[in-house]
Amino acid sequence: MPFSCNTVGALVLRYVFLYTRHPVRFVELIFWPLVDLLVWGFLTIYLQKQGPAGLPSTITFLIGGMILWDVLFRSQQGVAISFLEDVWTRNLLNVFVAPVRTIEYVAATCLVGVLRVGVTLIVLTGVAALAYHFHLADLGIVLLPFLANLMLFGWFLGMVSTALIMRWGQAAESLAWAVPFFIQPLAAVFYPVSVLPVWLQPIANSLPCTPIFEGMRAVLAGHPVPWHQLGYAFTLNLVWGALAAWFFAANLRYVRKTGLLVKVATQ
Repeated sequence: MPFSCNTVGALVLRYVFLYTRHPVRFVELIFWPLVDLLVWGFLTIYLQKQGPAGLPSTITFLIGGMILWDVLFRSQQGVAISFLEDVWTRNLLNVFVAPVRTIEYVAATCLVGVLRVGVTLIVLTGVAALAYHFHLADLGIVLLPFLANLMLFGWFLGMVSTALIMRWGQAAESLAWAVPFFIQPLAAVFYPVSVLPVWLQPIANSLPCTPIFEGMRAVLAGHPVPWHQLGYAFTLNLVWGALAAWFFAANLRYVRKTGLLVKVATQ
């Protein structure tokens, strides 16, 4: 059976209806990212007032890091939470008994991740510009590959999260939110890799998001665009993507073979 864009579109439309029919779901999309931005934004203002003259331009990295981190996080959530929506609404078995290929299902959840990122990004960039005079567009054309690499990595983390939930069931649902934060301390979101202990730096540099955050700080500081870091991030994403796809497929085969998928779907 060939890949069907119509099937992917139908699945995406189904997830969109969940948000349009239940507006309270927008709280998770807008409220929490906005709270994070306000906290980091006001902290930035405080540090700028308290620090030496050269500090203000450096502290703005916190706002940029927070916004780009939310791109990764919402992308991951698009995949993991879409799966959980099917579990919570008892729709998972309907999806898997329908003529829906696994790649179509994953593609639909990834597109939902793009929509979630789009909504959140519009809100955060608007508030950051109005409240803190921070313009993400100052990154220039390099912003697009930055966002693309972060969304790719978010998708792969979402696939890993979903695979773990399929394998361990309801007890592992919290991993839909926890997995990204497992790597956040090593991802150089708010500080450079150089501040980490030496033995942790190779692990940090193995994450596709790390060179993106390092590159963001370089561009905001007025340095040339680090195209080599972008290439490195894309290469790492290829590796992580292959591993995530294998992990997801292996766990899906296992839960189908052992009947755990039915258990997860009926919990």
